Amino acid sequence: MIVRRAEPGDAAAMVALQNDIIAIGGTTAHQAPRTAVQVLDDYIAGANVIACQVAEDATDLLGFQSVGRHPALPAGWGDIGSYVKPGLQRSGVGQALFKATVAALRLAGITTINAAIRADNLPGLGYYTRRGFVDYGQEPDFALNDGRVVGRILKRYDMTSPQFD
Repeated sequence: MIVRRAEPGDAAAMVALQNDIIAIGGTTAHQAPRTAVQVLDDYIAGANVIACQVAEDATDLLGFQSVGRHPALPAGWGDIGSYVKPGLQRSGVGQALFKATVAALRLAGITTINAAIRADNLPGLGYYTRRGFVDYGQEPDFALNDGRVVGRILKRYDMTSPQFD
C-alpha cells in the first residue's frame, strides 16, 4: 500500500469510492451522490483544503482522508473526513492514512482535528477513538435529508498527542 498526497487526477477514483459508501448508507453524513468537481473542491484543491491523503495499491484506490477549514471551528482546527473502500475497514488503510494526515497537518500548523460523526455510525466512532480522538460535544438534533434524527458526536484530536510521534 502506498499513501501519498491527493492530486487532481485522483478525483474520479475518490468520487467513485465515496459514492459507493453513500449508496450503502449509514457511515457518512453525505446522502446524495457527489461529483468529481465537488470532490476536487472539497477535498483536493479548494480554498478550504488543508491536506488530503490517498491510499492505493497497484490497481485501486483503497481510501482517502481530507482535512479542511470549517467556519464554525476555532483558528488552528481542521475538520476531518475519512473514506475507506467497503470491505477494507480495520485492514490498516485508515491507520496509514491518519499517520500521513497527522504529519501533513503538523507541517501546516494545525493544533486540533475535529471529527463530527453520525451517532449511529459505530464503525466511524470506533475508528476515531482508536486514533486517540476524545469526545467533546454532541449535536443530538442532527437529521438526515429524510427527516430521521441520528445525532452527531463531536470528537477532537490534540496534535500534541504522542500517539503518532
